[in-house]
Amino acid sequence: MRLKQDVSPVVVIIFRLVVWLYSLISYLPYLLLRLSDSQSFSECSRRVKAHSVSGHPSGPYRDVGALRTLATCLQPGVNTLDRVFESSVCRFPHFDCLGTRDLLSEEDETQEDGRVFKKVILGQYRWMSYDQVYKEVRAFGSGLAALGQKPLKNIAIFCETKAEWIIAAQACFMYNFPLVTLYSTLGGPAIAHGLNEAEVSHIITSKELLETKLKNILLDVPRLRHIIVVDDKLKSGSEYPRGISVHSMAAVKRLGAHPENASRQRRPPCASDVAVIMYTSGSTGVPKGVMISHSNIIAGITGMAERIPNLGEDDTYIGYLPLAHVLELSAEMVCLAHGCRIGYSSPQTLADQSTKIKKGSKGDISVLRPTLMAAVPEIMDRIYKNVMLKVEEMSVFQRTLFLLAYNYKMEQLAMGYSTPLCDKLVFRKVRVLLGGRLRVLLSGGAPLSAATQRFMNICFCCPVGQGYGLTETCGAGTISQLWDYSTGRVGAPLVCCEFQLKDWIEGGYRSTDRPCPRGEILVGGPNVTMGYYKNKQKNSEDFFVDKKGQRWFCTGDIGEFHGDGCLKIIDRKKDLVKLQAGEYVSLGKVEAVLKNCPLVDNICAYANSDESYVIGFVVPNQKQLLALAERKRVRGLWEELCNNPVIEEEVLKVITETALTAQLERFEIPRKIRLSVEPWTPETGLVTDAFKLKRKELKTHYQNDIERMYGAK
Repeated sequence: MRLKQDVSPVVVIIFRLVVWLYSLISYLPYLLLRLSDSQSFSECSRRVKAHSVSGHPSGPYRDVGALRTLATCLQPGVNTLDRVFESSVCRFPHFDCLGTRDLLSEEDETQEDGRVFKKVILGQYRWMSYDQVYKEVRAFGSGLAALGQKPLKNIAIFCETKAEWIIAAQACFMYNFPLVTLYSTLGGPAIAHGLNEAEVSHIITSKELLETKLKNILLDVPRLRHIIVVDDKLKSGSEYPRGISVHSMAAVKRLGAHPENASRQRRPPCASDVAVIMYTSGSTGVPKGVMISHSNIIAGITGMAERIPNLGEDDTYIGYLPLAHVLELSAEMVCLAHGCRIGYSSPQTLADQSTKIKKGSKGDISVLRPTLMAAVPEIMDRIYKNVMLKVEEMSVFQRTLFLLAYNYKMEQLAMGYSTPLCDKLVFRKVRVLLGGRLRVLLSGGAPLSAATQRFMNICFCCPVGQGYGLTETCGAGTISQLWDYSTGRVGAPLVCCEFQLKDWIEGGYRSTDRPCPRGEILVGGPNVTMGYYKNKQKNSEDFFVDKKGQRWFCTGDIGEFHGDGCLKIIDRKKDLVKLQAGEYVSLGKVEAVLKNCPLVDNICAYANSDESYVIGFVVPNQKQLLALAERKRVRGLWEELCNNPVIEEEVLKVITETALTAQLERFEIPRKIRLSVEPWTPETGLVTDAFKLKRKELKTHYQNDIERMYGAK
């Protein structure tokens, strides 16, 4: 994973000498004071982190700190989410809690191709304290009760990530209204399915989503009676079906503040009550609702918090991922439980170069300067490729310095040492892209490539905690230790759960495999959820309770445990396809390798069991593809280039070289590809909100191309 450097050996020697002298001078006092603490990061990373408590290679595996019992809560007796938040309010009443940037102005900007984009200029963050948020939560929950919302009756939230989302959620937790969460990017039929299945009468949404999506399906949701819009100003003149009332969030709070409503006794939740029914993004079909109890979420965030050292009121978290996704909801719950402040953003305003930020003004991350951040691999892959493109555009001196520093720091990290001079002189400008203060970056939602993980470690000067979890386990499962700089692994089990490996004979994975036991991953513990809502068949297939009364979830993912107790995800049952000649191809493995190709922004590998080879659909990197077209003297608009057979063939050659370098087998390498004109976003319906591929939808979308690529042999 070293970057290629064509540099004179003399220059390398001089560079290393300067760096070594600086490190020696600046760290000598530190080293003299810390002689007794001789353990480096590399020594820590070699520690055994988890054991098989049965002694058998199949497990169950537990964190070394939870061999006797699994953790269930952050504080004794604090076993519901309303109590967790109340505890934080008591400890941090006047500390900043939730922050939102003021909108100063917005304007339409016409692009070169004639398209019009809305650009915004945003001000500073405006903060609400923990005590202020608590009062808002009480008033909103009381107002919902006054509108007829009953305890233990489902209420839905269909809204973008913002402070109002978490205020609404805390109100529902406090008043024991099970919260049905729906992704803001779901299509009409999926939204209607979730609302009808959960028998929802009240829904919390935004003005934009009400007008663009919800309004079109109101007649398909006959039980719906009340729509609460989080925006202050409602659009007047809109017509809604008879029997449906539309309220602003502010009006509901005012209603809840009335003495007769505020004094009404509420029914607090029990630990076993449903807190959230989280509808998945539907990567394999119709979204399923996962029932998550208060105790499930608390166990999950307890396990996550244990892996993030020194969490507290000095930390700032940036929230921009969908709160309807378990990764973001769990991360924010962890922060609220520890007195951190949360500043809200969106993918369109996150960075200075984001699509909605007016040129010359600051993105959210530059203003907020967070210390904590969660990201999905798709976002980190984009950052990696954008920075490397800028490296290519540097002067010879700058590029040489960057490459020398990068490779030198990689060597030092492997030995457990820091590189203060490189960080200060070379990587400071890169680090500023994420605010400059980041100390922990959590990755989840999908596998993170080793190249991207190492890049984030080096250039952003902070550890990347790669995690593994599912909605069905409250997002909790594993998170790598922050001092563990190995790549390609997801760490040891969290203290709230344990892992078992189940033999999968058909795929050739067994717990008796050497040198590492392998098999389907089963997760057990208090964070394993209550099952799927109104879906007994799937519950019996995917969940079970053992003799000790502990719940387990069968993930369908294939993993292997290393000698130090860390897990590596190596395959997935549903991604394994048997070709005509009998070879098994892991589509996920092929995609993970080919995403490292500079020409590839995204890729979906496809294989038919009746055929002898793999094909692929590719979202090309625009800048790299245009450069390739220029080298090959092929002219045309973007759509014409993507449909040009010469360009298609050249991209396939580059992809094949990447695959061979990564030592993929010949039968695993796509033999034919189709270049996509448009990127795959959640709005297109081809990927989930966590940017996981929707294989069924992609297959339908590219059906004609599949027939063409397999038909013309």
